[in-house]
Amino acid sequence: MKRVIRSIGVACLAFVSFLPAQKLVLKGSDTLGVKLVPKLSEAFKAQNAGVSFEIVAEGSSVGINAIIDGVADIGMSSRRAKPSEMSGASSKGVTLKPTIVCYDAIGIIVNAANPVNNLTKKEVEEIFTGGIADWSGAGGGTGAITVYTRTNTSGTFSDFKDLAMKKRDYVGSSQKLEHNELISKAVSENKNGIGYVGVGYAKAAGIKLLTIDSIEANQANVLNKSYSYARPTFFYTNGEPQGLAAKFVSYVVSPAAASIISEQGFFPAK
Repeated sequence: MKRVIRSIGVACLAFVSFLPAQKLVLKGSDTLGVKLVPKLSEAFKAQNAGVSFEIVAEGSSVGINAIIDGVADIGMSSRRAKPSEMSGASSKGVTLKPTIVCYDAIGIIVNAANPVNNLTKKEVEEIFTGGIADWSGAGGGTGAITVYTRTNTSGTFSDFKDLAMKKRDYVGSSQKLEHNELISKAVSENKNGIGYVGVGYAKAAGIKLLTIDSIEANQANVLNKSYSYARPTFFYTNGEPQGLAAKFVSYVVSPAAASIISEQGFFPAK
């Protein structure tokens, strides 16, 4: 009997070893895809043997288009899909289904040596659109302001225009960078620099996070909407998520993932 049981056990192990690996492909938002989603995927893999992830963080537009084109299981986005994207998806028989992952605050950062600690919403609007070009016009010392923004494939690029700039154009001299971390680095190296990043990226050396109208970008102020530059972030799928994608989405929005979301500088949706 023991020999039979041992043989069955060996056969079961052999069967498991030949099971096809399960792979989940996520593409899109740099805000989600550089730090948060990799951490969530590691925790998920620890509970689900045989699962692997491919995470490509190249901007929200890339993520939404990846779902429309059928080249990803989940599209990561820091903004809602545009009407043009919704109609484009519909024309291909794709239903863009958003799930709120968590909330993110867009923080305004300056060089750590800058004496400015707070800006008004009007000052932020004028700096990023070019109306204020020198720090002396915003309560600081003299010095020509260098504005750093994300590229136009970024959801943060468009969300910031909506939230902070009344949809006005960025100042023509603004320098566009692909990732939050590149903006943090640029501002840390330029005493007259200013930029915006998800607050999870605002802990780098050489920069500081400003208050806006004396309101901090913290969880309470984000969730009660008193901090002005906050937004939900999303996973997009083609209709209701299925299979492994559904399991991962359920995990991400569950209480089990809340501590990881908070540790990475985001705010749980529930």
